[in-house]
Amino acid sequence: MRVLVVEDEPLLADAIAEWLRDEVHAVDVAYDGAAALERAGVNDYDVVVLDRDLPAVHGDEVCRELVGAGSAARVLMLTAAAEVTDRVTGLSLGADDYLTKPFAFPELAARVQALGRRARPAAPPVLRRAGITLDPARREVFRDSRYVPLSKKEFAVLAELLRADGAVVSSEQLLEKAWDEHADPFTGAVRLAVLKLRRKLGAPPVVETVTGAGYRIP
Repeated sequence: MRVLVVEDEPLLADAIAEWLRDEVHAVDVAYDGAAALERAGVNDYDVVVLDRDLPAVHGDEVCRELVGAGSAARVLMLTAAAEVTDRVTGLSLGADDYLTKPFAFPELAARVQALGRRARPAAPPVLRRAGITLDPARREVFRDSRYVPLSKKEFAVLAELLRADGAVVSSEQLLEKAWDEHADPFTGAVRLAVLKLRRKLGAPPVVETVTGAGYRIP
């Protein structure tokens, strides 16, 4: 998934981002509300982890603008305010979930994962196609019962190809979902990841290149 973390405490923001990257998500970080809106205007996020008390533009306003713009991103609001009225206010602005500080990173990751499932069309818990079985929860991949060890990026690319259910997925779409905003679209990162993925999946080749369009698993 593509996740935006919006938190004005850099150490906490970076820690959340690293934890979510370990969960095989592509994560961008913004340290104030204005930067968050700027990033959300150019990137399609599945989930936004949004601190409520932000400089430049308050978290409430960020949430309001995301909802008003019709963003498909699910919003997980973070705040130190634990009163029921605070939670009600946050949810009434359009937030999908609410987590008070301090929080446990595993709980945050689980809530992000749950919101991500709601942000995209429902997919089976285990993805299967062309003899490949991918279990997102266990982060395991098998081909014809043979375990296939994959890097985080290779796993993310394969998951997107399987979710496409035979449709073509462009390099831009793969870059959007499996890499963060610092990825250079001209480095050939997607092509290299697909090349390594093909080698690890073995013969017969299962990931097709559709010239000028992208990749697919038919």
